[in-house]
Amino acid sequence: MDSVVTGEILGYMEHSSWIRRMFEAGIELKKKYGEDQVYDFSLGNPDMPPPPEVKAALLDFAQTADQPYSIGYMPNAGFPDTRAALARKVSQEQSAEIDASHVVVTCGAAGGLNAVFRATLEPGCEVLCPAPYFVEYGFYVSNFGGKLRPVPSDPADFSLNIEGFRAALSDRTRAVIINSPNNPTGRIYNREELAALAGLLREQSEKNGRPILLISDEPYRFLNFEHMEIPSLFSLYDDSIVIGSFSKNLSLAGERVGYVAAAPAFHGVKEFIAAVTMTNRILGFVNAPAIGQKVLNRCIDCEVDPVLYGRRRDMMADVLREAGFEFYLPPGAFYFFPKTPIEDDVEFVRILQSERILAVPGVGFGMAGFIRLAFCVPERTITESLPSFKRAVAAARR
Repeated sequence: MDSVVTGEILGYMEHSSWIRRMFEAGIELKKKYGEDQVYDFSLGNPDMPPPPEVKAALLDFAQTADQPYSIGYMPNAGFPDTRAALARKVSQEQSAEIDASHVVVTCGAAGGLNAVFRATLEPGCEVLCPAPYFVEYGFYVSNFGGKLRPVPSDPADFSLNIEGFRAALSDRTRAVIINSPNNPTGRIYNREELAALAGLLREQSEKNGRPILLISDEPYRFLNFEHMEIPSLFSLYDDSIVIGSFSKNLSLAGERVGYVAAAPAFHGVKEFIAAVTMTNRILGFVNAPAIGQKVLNRCIDCEVDPVLYGRRRDMMADVLREAGFEFYLPPGAFYFFPKTPIEDDVEFVRILQSERILAVPGVGFGMAGFIRLAFCVPERTITESLPSFKRAVAAARR
């Protein structure tokens, strides 16, 4: 019997996210060897509990849950007080003032990206991004007839390849998406490289006769271990959009609360926000979760302790260094993206699995010859993985 699933979706499933593939492989390994005998660095799923303020906000909300409409429909752009709180927060982070009319509350950053692409892409449009990149970007863009065009970064430090972007820009370019701090590399893009990119986009926008969007995906913004400047895109480029979520800093990955915020000088901002509000609805999200928004109103300035993630980063660096890896020390996010000791990163991931280590091959992020390791895991997992990493490196080099 023929499948009821379209060929296009079957193709996506066949080339589905390596992250999820390794997650599924981990389930099987843990069944076989036991949870404490598998070193799972595959998934960026925050293991720290939410800050205590989240629990307090939930308990307080529970006292009002018997009131009419307390968990009912709302304006599709989100509760007005949540939009206002987000506008204040984004204004502080971007050092540029916006109000609630520039913000839409979304179902996580993923929901925000899909809503923006649905509102702005037409078949044949291209979206550029630096590689390596979060693999789901390709799916989000192709959902609406667009094409993702990755631009390889410098493999030494994953800095932006400005000349590569210059060559890739065309009359088909509708947007550029950056992710800083970056998943999978932890790279934080500096002001100089972002200003250069913004300059290219202004030139190409003039040629195209309409603005190219510059989208910054920032769910890891709070994880900045070296206290580096995370430059304000709003001050560098008028037609910039910041998309974020509270999956990481509040450990609310399952509650799906994010936002889209447009720069103060964004051209046609009223129409853009109206369009994203509409697409947020017609894509089936309708609106971000009510309970999550109510919690966010109370906890928007809270976060899990980034120092704990910084300690894990340093522990992971020690393990990788002793095991013989070559790597870039990530200043942000909670991932390492070290080079593999053999060229075939997929084969090396198989070798790691034989040592009960779960990692994601770099090819899944658009850059072969590397692996991604998420260090948002218990410290024991990091320290006890060293002998297994050593054996895997030795086996690969034989």
